Amino acid sequence: MKIKQTCTIPAFLLLLFAASCVPATKYKSVKETGKMYMNERDELKTENLTLAMDKRELEAKVEKLDAETRELSGRLKQVTDERDRLKADYNKMQSKVSELQNAQEDLIRGNVSETKRLLAELQAAQENLQKKEDLLRQLEQNLDIKKASLDELSHELEKRNARMAELEQILNAQKKIVQDLKAKVSEALLGFENMGLTVSVRDGKVYVSLDEKLLFKSASWEIDANGRNALRNLAAVLERNPDIQITIEGHTDNVPYNPSGGQLKDNWDLSVKRATTVVRVLLEGTKIDPKRLTAAGRSQYLPVDSRNTADARQKNRRTEIILTPDLSALYNILNRY
Repeated sequence: MKIKQTCTIPAFLLLLFAASCVPATKYKSVKETGKMYMNERDELKTENLTLAMDKRELEAKVEKLDAETRELSGRLKQVTDERDRLKADYNKMQSKVSELQNAQEDLIRGNVSETKRLLAELQAAQENLQKKEDLLRQLEQNLDIKKASLDELSHELEKRNARMAELEQILNAQKKIVQDLKAKVSEALLGFENMGLTVSVRDGKVYVSLDEKLLFKSASWEIDANGRNALRNLAAVLERNPDIQITIEGHTDNVPYNPSGGQLKDNWDLSVKRATTVVRVLLEGTKIDPKRLTAAGRSQYLPVDSRNTADARQKNRRTEIILTPDLSALYNILNRY
């Protein structure tokens, strides 16, 4: 699934066009509040991207450790087999030395040349045996080092696996939260799904998309009765789930906005104005913390259908309410490592 990049334009931009009628201190306060909303959203996007990159990096490192473990296991078996073979050779050489020593004692009084030959053979066997002992000792040392390295890698792999399991558990929990939230929202808005409303899950978030015809008249930002009822039902769900962050995005088609009274200038203004209108309806008569909401206008620049047809333009005229679950538990785990 393709991750959609979002870009928020603070609601305070709307006030630029009425700045001459608003006290400067109040205008500055609204502007700074909008910047704070934008910064918080950008930080969340950055943290979400970092999380995805860390997860891919951990998976790659785990695969690498698995490969190294398999390689070390194979080398360990080879070294063990070589050690066993050398031990068997060592035992055979010891038997042969014993036989030669016995033969030496029997032949001391025999043929001198034969005795010298046997003595030379005995000396060569002893030297060869010493070399085998040295090689065996070296192999055993190497084996100990390989075992220590393998134990260390195994311990590190266990730690990483534990971390991955914990991360996966949190991710599964977050996924369940999103699915449960989608179910609650779908149930609350069931009667509006045939009126231009859809509920979907994308990128770990719940998207509530409302067609223009459900909320606004053409070129207007006033919400009609059906739209208000849908938003009130949604607000009831959001009020019961205080850990959900809420972003309202206004979208228009590519037909230039024709201002009549001069309050709005273009599609940017219209999309932002519609988003802030939805924010106010969600807050009316509820205990939803305003800090949870972000209003943004996307104008015509994020269409769902890029064709230049009437049907495509109708699809693009929409308002999307994006519900993001709390990811603090996941970030806390990442910060511990």
